[in-house]
Formats: sequence, C-alpha cells, structure tokens
Amino acid sequence: MSGGFFETLLAFMDKGGNVLWLIGILVFVMWTLIFERLWFFKLAWREEVHRVISAWEGRPERKSWNAKQVRMRLLSQAKEHINTNLPLITTLVALCPLLGLLGTVTGMIEVFNVMAVTGGGDAKSMAGGVERATIPTMAGMVAALSGLFANTYLSRIANREQEYLQDQLTSDH
Repeated sequence: MSGGFFETLLAFMDKGGNVLWLIGILVFVMWTLIFERLWFFKLAWREEVHRVISAWEGRPERKSWNAKQVRMRLLSQAKEHINTNLPLITTLVALCPLLGLLGTVTGMIEVFNVMAVTGGGDAKSMAGGVERATIPTMAGMVAALSGLFANTYLSRIANREQEYLQDQLTSDH
C-alpha cells in the first residue's frame, strides 16, 4: 500500500516539474518551523515564563528607573524567544504562491515551445505543458493557505503570551 502512495506522489511531482520539487522543499521547511513553534509554545514556553516571572519577583524593589529597565530587558528577551522563526515562516508563506507562479511561467514556456516546434497543432503535447503550468500554481496556493492559517494561529499565540507576561511583571510591590 505504501509503495503505491510513493509512486503516486512521485508521478505527481514529476508532472509538476522542478518547481514543484522546490515548492515541496519549501513546504517541508515551513511546516518544520511551524511545528517547532507549536512545540515551543506547548512545552518550553511555560518554563521561560516561570523563569522571567521568578527573576522579576526576586527583585527587592520594582519601582525605580533601574527596575523598569530590567523589566523592559526581561520582556524584550522573552519577546525575542516568542517571535523566533515567525518572520521566516511569514516569508516562506509569501514565497509559496510566487513559486507557484514560477511554475506557471515555466509550464507555459513549455507550451509555447511545443507550439513553435509543432506549429500549434499537437494538443496532446501542449496538454503536458499546461499540466506542468497548473499543478505548481495549485500546490503553491494550497501551501500558502495552509501556512497562512498556521502563521496566523502562531502570531495570535505569540501576541497573547507577550501580553500575559507583560501583565505578570507588575511593579506594585
């Protein structure tokens, strides 16, 4: 059963041309980074929050100018941890449809090449180029949409956690 799946996948990738392989690599990298961020928020972030809050609560005073600078540093470092890879994920999401468009262009070049060689009368040969043009477009759009939803979800979590941490570091003591 699994051999049939891989054969089908390889046939699909070959129909889409080299650009589809590039989109596949990009999607793999993008989703690896997305899963890394999900893992971070699910497991590692709680420890980071505890560490930052403990560092702040361990201070003897929290109202001076120095204390406010320490608070800003703690929040800035936490924000840096929260937002790791999010700009890269956003960039990869934006690249997906552009690579799909590149696949469209290369497929249409193939169609025009067939038209030039055959004089435009061989519909079967042109169909291969049209297929090579539409598959990467579809793949790029599907990849971008899936990445867009995941990126939006991660951005919301990041914003929520930044606000939570900021609310926890009070200077009322």
